[in-house]
Amino acid sequence: WSISKLLQQPEFLRVTKQYLPHLARLCLISTFLEDGIRMWFQWNEQRDYIEATWNCGYFLATCFVLLNLIGQLGGCVLVLSRNFVQYACFGLFGIIALQTVAYSILWDLKFLMRNLALGGGLLLLLAESRSEGKSMFAGVPSMGESSPKQYMQLGGRVLLVLMFMTLLHFDSSFFSIVQNMVGTALIILVAIGFKTKLAALTLVVWLLAINVYFNAFWTIPAYKPMHDFLKYDFFQTTSVIGGLLLVVALGPGGVSMDEKKKEW
Repeated sequence: WSISKLLQQPEFLRVTKQYLPHLARLCLISTFLEDGIRMWFQWNEQRDYIEATWNCGYFLATCFVLLNLIGQLGGCVLVLSRNFVQYACFGLFGIIALQTVAYSILWDLKFLMRNLALGGGLLLLLAESRSEGKSMFAGVPSMGESSPKQYMQLGGRVLLVLMFMTLLHFDSSFFSIVQNMVGTALIILVAIGFKTKLAALTLVVWLLAINVYFNAFWTIPAYKPMHDFLKYDFFQTTSVIGGLLLVVALGPGGVSMDEKKKEW
């Protein structure tokens, strides 16, 4: 039995439809949950950093930290409880945009690509919530009933693979060359939607191994700056894993080679 055949078995499909979306959502919001909690425990440090960086004064810096805390924790509660998920997604999109500017991530290509990948995960979550509730595009002409959802899934897949582009190592060692070739092939498969579930599942395993090995923040004392850096990286990577698990659970959507194959 090949893995691709296993992914098509009724029992596997039932389990993925029933349990995987819950795990995917939990992983997806993990970075927002961790960051919201960090805003609470590092309130003064975060406020002082924003005040010093932007010279915006005590009041505006406090509002920034408060908005991040409430926006992220509130969004996580709504996503996990499956209430007003679309509004929660838009709120979390706003948090990503706000932090991208406030922390000057816009000028750091690696962190910018990871933030875009995180946005891709939210886009997939938005597509999933749209399939459960009423259309948020009511009255807007489309090529098909699920057209907006399909294009959200396409956009989410393409943005998700940006995370893996930050993991490619450009050196001449044999291991790096093999890793880059396999990784590039997998992200292309996910982006174009060919053998999507198998490719996404393989990327989940790969990314999980890399995350646990390289971002083991629990091995660093809490007082060291590297602890917070690795912790941030760990949970952001976990969120991208959540987005990939949504791809495994829901499939690539209508705008994909897997879907087009059914018409051939």
